[in-house]
Amino acid sequence: MPKIKFLPMDIEVEVDSGTSVLDAALDHSIPIQHACGGFCACTTCHILVKEGKDSLEPMGEEEEERISTLEDLTEESRLGCQSKVTGDVVVQVVNLEN
Repeated sequence: MPKIKFLPMDIEVEVDSGTSVLDAALDHSIPIQHACGGFCACTTCHILVKEGKDSLEPMGEEEEERISTLEDLTEESRLGCQSKVTGDVVVQVVNLEN
């Protein structure tokens, strides 16, 4: 089973292959914003992929369009709702839920 390590909280969880980073976070009570409920209609679940970029399914056109609107966009940027794991990854949550 793939593992996702969440930073800055330093929590590692095991998930089924194909699980989104957002769903994994929500299933394990990891505080991540998700204003649209995971439908790629906002950017609040912005994450930075620190390790294992190749262990995520490729970014789709809808995610590319949505993520391009981020002011703090980096090469590590992905949306947690669209980032489905196929192997081990380390991600940093950008917008922690209060």
